[in-house]
Amino acid sequence: MASSVDPAAIPAAAADDELPWRRLSPLTLLLAVVRLGPQSVRMIPALAAIGIAGSWTYVVPAMVLFLLISLGFSWLAWARFRWRIGDDAIVIESGIWDRQHRTIPFDRIQDVSIEQGLIGRALDLAKVGFETGAATEGDDGDGGLDSISMDDAAMLRTTIRGWRALPTAAPANDGVAAAAPADADSDALLFHMTPRQLLVAGLFNFSLAALAVVGAASQWFDDLLPFEVFDPRDWMDLARQTGVDSWVDAHRWVAGFGAVAALLLVGFATGIVRTTVTNWDFRLSLGPRAFRRQRGLTTRTDVAIPLARIQAAIVATGFIRCRWGWHELRVQSLASDGQEERDHQLVPFAQLADIDAVLAPTGLSRPPEGLEWHVPPIMAQAWGGLLFAALASIGGAGALALGHWPGVAGLVLGGAALAVTAINIGKHRWADDGAVLYIWRGWFLPRLTILPFAHVQSADVQTGPVLRRLGCVAVTLGVPGDSNLASHGIDAVPVAQAFALRQRLLAMRTRRA
Repeated sequence: MASSVDPAAIPAAAADDELPWRRLSPLTLLLAVVRLGPQSVRMIPALAAIGIAGSWTYVVPAMVLFLLISLGFSWLAWARFRWRIGDDAIVIESGIWDRQHRTIPFDRIQDVSIEQGLIGRALDLAKVGFETGAATEGDDGDGGLDSISMDDAAMLRTTIRGWRALPTAAPANDGVAAAAPADADSDALLFHMTPRQLLVAGLFNFSLAALAVVGAASQWFDDLLPFEVFDPRDWMDLARQTGVDSWVDAHRWVAGFGAVAALLLVGFATGIVRTTVTNWDFRLSLGPRAFRRQRGLTTRTDVAIPLARIQAAIVATGFIRCRWGWHELRVQSLASDGQEERDHQLVPFAQLADIDAVLAPTGLSRPPEGLEWHVPPIMAQAWGGLLFAALASIGGAGALALGHWPGVAGLVLGGAALAVTAINIGKHRWADDGAVLYIWRGWFLPRLTILPFAHVQSADVQTGPVLRRLGCVAVTLGVPGDSNLASHGIDAVPVAQAFALRQRLLAMRTRRA
């Protein structure tokens, strides 16, 4: 007896089999040729061994053979890599001998991140990563596409955003994205870094490391220079030969000012260049369920930061920057922003009004006026600095008593530690409004951590012999994700306050569960 089959019951995978496959751009092979340059360095020891063995005639053929084999494998990898977009998933097949078939459902993809290097921008190619619930899928065989045309990358993002905007798509967690635009293609611009802000930010990013790099480079190439860079006698001989020594003797203050100005110029110029390269044309937009950040001069990145995955916000500034009202905003997310930056920078350099506008879609905000701040007891904050200052001062005084003049350094260090301890008193404090915990710490590089109770997974209470004598404990908070700036803990809290805070945090998590 024949039975009818409902077309709606056919699995989506069967329907997807009829969809055409796509390949990476053929220009990817040009990128493979460029990448052969760094890879060829690995052949230098082998080629040197061949030459030392007296077989110099084989060096060039060996190098050519290596290049041909590398290009052959690159072509095979390109030819065996294909992908396609299904009705509700993206399918990727890769591998030269061991084939890998990967299916990434659209409901797992929070958004699509796009990155363009200098060569990729010239060839109009992009590296695409998928922001999923576990991590950012990169180009290491875990679901990324490197490299596809910018048109395909934009089409892929539009398709996924359009699917997630459908009523049948999975809703965002906690309703955080309700404030975002409903249109999948509409990104509301929240913040744009102007050239003036880039210049000012670069001036505040003065780099002492650049001076060390210049000194190291001079020492590295000193054999190529006509004199020793770090030998004062060579400089004196050069001054006598050019007649500059008499001018310097007559204008010592001008020469000193010129030396200091040269060092400052190197530091400021490095800060400006580094800031410009990193944050050129910085744009932060708000999409349906995620922030979209675009930045970079040589390497242009287009990264998605899902709202539902943001765990905490960090507002940071500096001792000098805060005098002009300049601040930085970062968010701690369940996905990192690379190996060097574990958190996401949303606003690199702006006034607090701009930061408040960016914080609004996340549901977080800076502490309101009139909130009661709790300051740890003075001795609980100062005992470590006082102990260090005392030890340094006693050691310096003892050295001076024995006739050792370097003991002056100990006294100076002790006095500096005492001054820093006095300035730092009161700079570490915390407050909460019943749903959000605010932690402020630091005076030279102050930062404010905004941490919702609902994102705290654990609250550990610890104490030591000194804190126990002062009736205080340290509270350490466990939060998913990682951050370079955030310090989720309070160094010293009276015992009663600490356990009351811990009970409120755990009660919030119990209600949420």
